[in-house]
Formats: sequence, C-alpha cells, structure tokens
Amino acid sequence: MDTDEAVAQLRGWFTGRLPEDWFEGPLTIVLDREEIAVLGALPEPPAESSDVERAAMIDGLIRRFREETRERRIEIAAEAERKFRRKVSWGVTCGGETVMFTTLSVPVMTRLRQSERQVLDTLVAAGVARSRSDALAWCVRLVGKHTDTWLADLRDALQHVDRVRAAGPQGMD
Repeated sequence: MDTDEAVAQLRGWFTGRLPEDWFEGPLTIVLDREEIAVLGALPEPPAESSDVERAAMIDGLIRRFREETRERRIEIAAEAERKFRRKVSWGVTCGGETVMFTTLSVPVMTRLRQSERQVLDTLVAAGVARSRSDALAWCVRLVGKHTDTWLADLRDALQHVDRVRAAGPQGMD
C-alpha cells in the first residue's frame, strides 16, 4: 500500500470513529514510520471580532476542545495504536493557527563533522538551545519552515516513485 492509500485508509478509519461534531471539514492525516498525526479544523471565530478578541477566542476554542475531548481522544488513539502499530498524536487548526496537543519525540542518530558540531555548540552557547539535541531540532524546524514548498515537492516526487514501484514488476521467479 502506498502512502496516499495508507493516508486515505487512516482518514476513513478516524472519520468513522470520531464524533461528527468535533471538526469542520475533512481530517488532515500526517503519516511517517512512527506516528500518525490527526488534525481537524475547529470553527472559525467571527470575522467582525477585533484582533485581540479573535486571538483570545482562538486560544479559548482550542483549550476547550482539548479539555472536553481528552478522554475520548485517548480511547480512540489507543485503539488506533493497536490496529495500525503507530503512535497517534492530535492537533487542531483554528483561525490559521495549528496547535499539536501531543507529538512523539523520536531519537535520531546522526554523525556530524567538527564544523557542523560547532554550529550546534554555538547555538547552545548563545542560549538558543539547551543541548546539541535541541540545537539540531531547532535547525531542522528552521529549515522546514523556510523550505515548505521545496519539501512538499520532494514528498510529492517520493509518492510518485512509490506508485511507479507498486505498478512495476513484482520480482523474478
């Protein structure tokens, strides 16, 4: 099963399990090897609200949703984790803001040359990060933030490769 099919299967399963009044529109599912992130859209605050009122409303809507749905989200996540053998994290979008409630933090091993380690050590010394690990995560977030379009194009290309592989010969007998 390719990534698009897996995401479609997950979206269908979660849509079938979630109460209908939780989110507006279709769910967004983000999938990797370890985690399934489930994001839903909350109702938008009224457009005629002032910026201050709007920001407070968005914060209130997100906090209320998180508290009121916690137990049910935990139950659904436990069921999904057993079924799909991946951790489930939850998030919402509201007023153009995305907030993740839970996310998985996975250790990643890497080898860095001295000049690359010096970048991390500078970030730690400057107080930008508490450790090399935090500094590396900060760098990855920064790159991701500034290259969203490029990364999206790369992910699309990888999905195309998955589809071509799936359609090709299945091995030699």
